[in-house]
Amino acid sequence: MIAMKTQVDVIEEGKKVIRIQARSVAELESRIDETFARATELILACKGRVIVTGVGKSGIIARKIVATMNSTGTPAMFLHPSDAVHGDLGMVRKDDVVICISKSGNTNEISNLIPMFKRLGVPIVSLLGNMRSTLAQESTVALDASVEEEACPHDLAPTSSTTVTLVLGDALAIALLNKRQFTKEDFALYHPGGMLGKRLLLKVDELMVHDDAVPRVRPDVPLRDAIVEMTSKRLGCTCVINADGTLAGLITDGDLRRLLQKTTDISNIKTEDVMIRKPKTISQGALAVLALQEMESYNITQIIVVDENELPVGVIHLHDLVKAGLGGDDAV
Repeated sequence: MIAMKTQVDVIEEGKKVIRIQARSVAELESRIDETFARATELILACKGRVIVTGVGKSGIIARKIVATMNSTGTPAMFLHPSDAVHGDLGMVRKDDVVICISKSGNTNEISNLIPMFKRLGVPIVSLLGNMRSTLAQESTVALDASVEEEACPHDLAPTSSTTVTLVLGDALAIALLNKRQFTKEDFALYHPGGMLGKRLLLKVDELMVHDDAVPRVRPDVPLRDAIVEMTSKRLGCTCVINADGTLAGLITDGDLRRLLQKTTDISNIKTEDVMIRKPKTISQGALAVLALQEMESYNITQIIVVDENELPVGVIHLHDLVKAGLGGDDAV
């Protein structure tokens, strides 16, 4: 009869898996040497793409390495070894570099591709667990991704080996990123739909209301005219504009509420009597996330956008920033 494992047993097994994999990754560090540097330089000099191939679990790791490289400035594609011999080898060009991933280094599907890569004249970088294998001998640069043991109790299921290979692939991608001087702005260009892309690419001009949609009144008009303008434009504020188009001030819903707490008779009150002089503004072309930071810093819900001459050209509201996905803890 098989003994049932207690909760304590299960917890200890989970910790053991983590310890084994952590040790395997720690041991990898000592193998990041001149060979790793040569592999990095080889890929950096590549005028084409990085073609990454692997079978089974190695193929899954290969796909992740491809994704990381593509998002960090190194063009990469995944090539399935089985599909390669049925036409997909045509994606490989002489200006490419191939990365082969294999634990044994003697996988039939990968071994069958080596002569084809050689015939095309493409360099081969291998990430493998057996440095005495055929793949290791045939590679232009062979990187040691071997592990002492798998986290699997039978030492069969790829666990530590796939983790180490993934980390080694990440190390290559980040080394290339640094060599290319790839910036966070470059990263955002490849992630325009993500939060980072929005933070680094989205401008206030794309979200602000402009032209006739901007509420505007003159300083000398009755306050009731300002209220009508605020109500019709639905922004919770109105710009107060001098005759020459320059910004005189701003009136918000909050200003009106505070006024009405003092008096309900506004018949003799002019706009300039209530407006905020020198309201918060942001420059046209500024990042939208900066507008959000200003609003959060000063606890306001709208900000005036001004051009290079400090003339008001738009208004951006907090709701527009939230709707664009910039609100919340991840926005700044």
